[in-house]
Amino acid sequence: MPMFEAARAATSPAIAADLADLAERLRRVTVEVRGRNGFGSGVIWHSGGLIVTSAHVARGPASVALADGRVFDAHVLRWDAERDVAALRIAAEDLPAADVGESEALRVGEMVFAVGSPLGLTGALTAGIIHAIGLRGRSRDRRWIVADLRLAPGNSGGPLADARGRVVGINGMIHGGLALAVPSHAVMRFLDAP
Repeated sequence: MPMFEAARAATSPAIAADLADLAERLRRVTVEVRGRNGFGSGVIWHSGGLIVTSAHVARGPASVALADGRVFDAHVLRWDAERDVAALRIAAEDLPAADVGESEALRVGEMVFAVGSPLGLTGALTAGIIHAIGLRGRSRDRRWIVADLRLAPGNSGGPLADARGRVVGINGMIHGGLALAVPSHAVMRFLDAP
């Protein structure tokens, strides 16, 4: 057996197990956000019930369904249509919170993963690569992470994560067949703003 095939055969089960573990960790911190205009996804940003999602998902009253099946009414804390990001609060404690990564360190070509509820498929995982990190307008706050991965309605508001499972963005929309995500550093600024 050629050396390349032997190395691939030896590492494939380990890689598959690592990817399955990553997917499970991301599913635990991903929620389904149900609003009057449909549904989307969200990320448990803090264990005390802070959920981050897309602004277009969190219009009006909403509820949040956790991976364990529990459902909570959500209160909108902050909402920014221009950045397409919103913060919700649910009455829950000790939740599994996302490990937030540094989006400004991302490079084109890095592998990324998205979890959400596309077309009602709860906890669906998709993978791709960073296609570009582009600007929308002139402000650095309005940068998008552009990823070559498959999203569908229901993925909006869910996590975009790096290969270590750190959340580096919040998936927002599809444009020209590519996924656009709000970078985690912009989300942190949104949450910290007075």
